[in-house]
Amino acid sequence: MRARAPLRIDLAGGWSDIPPFARKEGGAVVSIAVSPRAHAVMVSDGGGVEVQYRLDLPSGTGLGSSASLTVAWLALLRWATHHDVSPAAIAEGACTVAGAVGVVGGKQDEYAAAFGGVNLFRFGDDVSVEPIDVRGLVERLVVCNSGVSRLSGEIHDAVWGAYQRGDSRVARVLADLRDCALDLARALRRRDSSRLAECMNRNWALQQELHPSVTNPVLDRIIDAGRDAGALAAKACGAGGGGCVVLLVPPGGRESVARHVRRAGGTVIDVMPDNEGVTIED
Repeated sequence: MRARAPLRIDLAGGWSDIPPFARKEGGAVVSIAVSPRAHAVMVSDGGGVEVQYRLDLPSGTGLGSSASLTVAWLALLRWATHHDVSPAAIAEGACTVAGAVGVVGGKQDEYAAAFGGVNLFRFGDDVSVEPIDVRGLVERLVVCNSGVSRLSGEIHDAVWGAYQRGDSRVARVLADLRDCALDLARALRRRDSSRLAECMNRNWALQQELHPSVTNPVLDRIIDAGRDAGALAAKACGAGGGGCVVLLVPPGGRESVARHVRRAGGTVIDVMPDNEGVTIED
């Protein structure tokens, strides 16, 4: 029995999904589920069960791969024990697993992997999933791996330590990130490419306000190269600090931007939209 779950590209709102903030102020994230994927296989040798898993990409890319792996093997487990692959149940279960092993983070990765598609996720005491019907968006994106190992744990600890100490600046930035996601969702629904670019660029500026390690010279070099080639917007994926950058390009501009970010030292990753979310194959 096999399961697979997509990775995700977060366009806006990341950080606002972390429970301490989301439960108090409400969080929001817009993300796109994509292949490459995480895969899990359940193998029985008669005396027990083994789950083997793999990623189509190296870990540490900022595309939510750890959560996708958890979603994939948890889907196998739930199917084997309950024949239940409800996306919401799998996503919440994966969030519980992450918390149990000490992962500091929000819920956006697990929900994107479980549900698939392009969604506005709203986080509070509960999670709401609002699909956004938009076609051709992935074709306007260039995803580039910087090759820099991420420092997301350190960044998370610093940001959430500041928030929990009552740092008003951090609280303001988190609220602005949430609002940026809501604005970006409206732009997608209206097919407003100009506003979409503004929101992505605004989100990147806000990310950098949270902690100086969110960016570094390598990320800056890749983003600058993409902009010089005509990219309309760019931001680091996930917590930043390394991993992948996503760039929004004008129609027909993908090859030029991809060529320039490669010259800047990045590795372009081919991505495809994934509208299925986590799936099981017997």
